[in-house]
Amino acid sequence: MLMADQKIDNLLNLAMDSTEQEREKSWNLNVGYDEELRLWDVIVKYSGDESGLAGDGITVVPLLGGYAVVTLPESLLETYSERPQVEFIEKPKRLYFSDFQANTASCIRSVQDGSVLPGIGTGGLSGRGILMGIVDSGVDYRHPDFRNEDGTTRILRLWDQSAGADAGEQPDAERRNQTDSGTEARQGRVQARRPPQGYSMGVEYTEEMINAALALPPAEGYRIVPERDFSGHGTSVLGIAAGNGRASNGVNRGVAYESDIIAVKMGIPRENSFPRTTELMQGIDYLVRQALALGRPMVINLSFGNNYGSHRGDSLLETYIDNVSNMGRLVICAGTGNNGNDNLHTAGQVLGEETQEIELGVSPFEAVLNVQLWKAYADEMEVYLEHPAGTRIGPLYEEIGPQRYRAGDTEILIYYGKPGPFQITQEIYFDFIPRGAYVDSGVWKIILRGRSIREGEYYLWLPGGGVLNPNTGFFLPQAQGTLTIPSTAARVITVGAYDSRLNTYADFSGRGSVNLIYRKPDLAAPGVDITAPVPGGSYAPVTGTSFATPFVSGAAALLMEWGIVQGNDSFLYGEKVKAYLRRGANPLPAFGRYPNEEIGYGEDVIIRLH
Repeated sequence: MLMADQKIDNLLNLAMDSTEQEREKSWNLNVGYDEELRLWDVIVKYSGDESGLAGDGITVVPLLGGYAVVTLPESLLETYSERPQVEFIEKPKRLYFSDFQANTASCIRSVQDGSVLPGIGTGGLSGRGILMGIVDSGVDYRHPDFRNEDGTTRILRLWDQSAGADAGEQPDAERRNQTDSGTEARQGRVQARRPPQGYSMGVEYTEEMINAALALPPAEGYRIVPERDFSGHGTSVLGIAAGNGRASNGVNRGVAYESDIIAVKMGIPRENSFPRTTELMQGIDYLVRQALALGRPMVINLSFGNNYGSHRGDSLLETYIDNVSNMGRLVICAGTGNNGNDNLHTAGQVLGEETQEIELGVSPFEAVLNVQLWKAYADEMEVYLEHPAGTRIGPLYEEIGPQRYRAGDTEILIYYGKPGPFQITQEIYFDFIPRGAYVDSGVWKIILRGRSIREGEYYLWLPGGGVLNPNTGFFLPQAQGTLTIPSTAARVITVGAYDSRLNTYADFSGRGSVNLIYRKPDLAAPGVDITAPVPGGSYAPVTGTSFATPFVSGAAALLMEWGIVQGNDSFLYGEKVKAYLRRGANPLPAFGRYPNEEIGYGEDVIIRLH
């Protein structure tokens, strides 16, 4: 394999080696590719001067810590990887929100009113002075819970990545360096809509613009700030973390209810857009830069993830998050996902020359299907694939480039990966591409036979996010190792869910694994039937680790207020907040060992600071 190929991740290599028809029918291969413009958005890890990343037909958005999102023609990918400053190129992955369809349980009320912690003042803790950052589906900025008593906004900045800039407004460096004038917004006139400085997509709405929109009736206000949260996910997540409860007279108040807010709505300004890891990384980058520019502590909430990767914290997304976690006074919280009781993951161990069969049921009318098999690169195995009719493909061996087989009316596209610069594991990727409308249904088998085994462990994942029919999955699923990415990043606070009404573990919550070299999850928070704000100014019950995570994000903001703002501990951020939250976690019934793969160190309580 050429050195250039070694610097491109496995899935992107496969995409470039696949036909247009294969890519169109695959759920994964075209993610990040603009078919109309024939351009790729990719994640690049680089060293040295960022100026060497640009070029004719190449757009670069530099991120913190030696990462960048690069847009370039497919024809230039291989030669681009040969540039000496380019260390690795990774293909974007789809993201999905971790929702499944409280405050009292987490002792938040007693911390807010000052009845638990000594020395926090008569007013308790409210998150004042701490920035709450969120990258999600957007926010209903008109919801009373995100407005002050005088009706003005609590949102300092709102970047809608999916919005289109004004006609004639180009995101060049000169224009992005212009300073926003609040005068026009305060007078109710529309400012030019443009991306944030340094970024090339979407529109950034300032506090002044939002206040100008709020001063007008909704129909007129939306002309100034047309931002909407159509799914409601981001509005609910942000409301739990930092809503002030004004729409309920304080009854449904969030955790850090006086924190200032900076929000990012993920997406791309094209038809049928969906969030991807490239947009997530830019959103995190934007939030961190805002916190650094303002000189203020920040908590970032991430309530989504995906199943694609080794789940060992070694993708560019995960290493990027770990890197930026060290910048400024920052805490990042991520949910474990909701795959704990699904049939999307299994694992096992091959010993010696034994043979193991993994059965995968594929339901009728399954239009897309792919499987990732991850194992130690040191292990050599024969791999077979058996069609429901009994036709067997294999043994498969390591070969350069894609391998193509046909079984029944399904084409099998297989790619044997190599370890990347940040990995010691090997991926074998299977894409089931129907020759007609659907993948052949029935029981498929993945058969592993040991040849030269040193470790023997293997891990398999199917795509999450509800893209598969409910009956498609492994016959013997394994709950351990069902954390979604990026909750597998080492430096995030990884949050599972429990049912605070019954004081029991929520079995949908993603679980940790010995495959990770560090303990995950860190703790659990209420995540079942949580009353949260929804677009339109009201509330509704929500369930999922998406809504457990903002409890911990809010709790982190309260700790940082006590430590940094009130002067009790100027260094209470980063891993120190994680350590305090772990120590303050309480056990749940039925768990005799802590930390464990289900709820980590226990349920979120935050009352132990000494």
